[in-house]
Amino acid sequence: MGGEGEGENVALLAELPKASDESEGNRKRTGTSWTAIAYIITAVIGAGVLSLAWSVAQLGWIAGPIAIMFFAAVTMLQSHLLADCYRSPDPEHGHIRNHSYMEAVKLNLENGRIKGGTGGIAVASTAQKVWRASQALGDIAFAYPYSIILLEIEDTLKSPPPENQTMKKASTISILLTTFFYLCCGCFGYAAFGNDTPGNLLTGFGFYEPYWLVDFANACIVVHLVGGYQVFSQPVFSFLDGWSSDKFPTNGFVNKFYTIRLPFLPPYRLNLFRLCYRTIYVASTTGIAMLFPYFNQVLGLLGAFNFWPLAIYFPVEMYFVQRKIGAWTKKWVALQIFSAVCLLVSMFALVGSIEGLVSQKLS
Repeated sequence: MGGEGEGENVALLAELPKASDESEGNRKRTGTSWTAIAYIITAVIGAGVLSLAWSVAQLGWIAGPIAIMFFAAVTMLQSHLLADCYRSPDPEHGHIRNHSYMEAVKLNLENGRIKGGTGGIAVASTAQKVWRASQALGDIAFAYPYSIILLEIEDTLKSPPPENQTMKKASTISILLTTFFYLCCGCFGYAAFGNDTPGNLLTGFGFYEPYWLVDFANACIVVHLVGGYQVFSQPVFSFLDGWSSDKFPTNGFVNKFYTIRLPFLPPYRLNLFRLCYRTIYVASTTGIAMLFPYFNQVLGLLGAFNFWPLAIYFPVEMYFVQRKIGAWTKKWVALQIFSAVCLLVSMFALVGSIEGLVSQKLS
């Protein structure tokens, strides 16, 4: 926790070949707050937006918008905390750069006519209402955080001004724009469909003309998600690449690259191990998606499962280390309460999403 000195941080650097100081080379960073905003909005707005109308429908006109604003505020706070973790040991002048989320965690913590109603859709029992509300919170949680790629975006920014200040500005603008868009999708969708609001907003237009517009919207979703899948898979691929190279440094299958030359295309370096495991990864995730084709429940489960550890716990704990926040100080207590509240929300959403997934699978 807080109180570790610079010496310990520098000592940990020896275990992190990818983390680097200012002597790493002449890499040119040209990113600005505007490029960061573009990256963030592209990364954040995805499939989760299609479930927001359903989420608002479950929670109602009061709790629904409040839940969206709550997760927006939480994302705003955690993104500011995480932005300070790009440089170590000082968030603005530190000589060590953390190029990814995992590097920052390792460096800082390894030693440490409007339809609808205010109450939402009426259901048969109170228990079912609780499960639906928890799934809705999980869906909203899924729609927001981008912690896993925040530091990669920050690593593209030029300085001065300090990267953390530019990133905070970009996060603030992006989250405000995203929240406005989410409120429009969630509230207008609920207003349009009322108690018939579909889990996937686009499916609610399935029997309405013009069909070509609905088809075009679905095609745009596919294109966007293909790119989003690649972006959010990169940290997984990067981790497995580094781990396998360290574990089997002399294995040719793991480390050898072949140069492939095709007509009219630039040369391409091929590694057989990466080709195999990435193919298996894509095939397995596709298979799981086909096995559990339950849009809202799966989104809620993923959102609840990732929300607290990745978006709250690690950024808060790294902030304590970066800023040397002592235990039981006012800021320490406030952030610990914040983390505990988010943990309870995450657990509530997780249990409800699991119940919904099991119920759908057995029905």
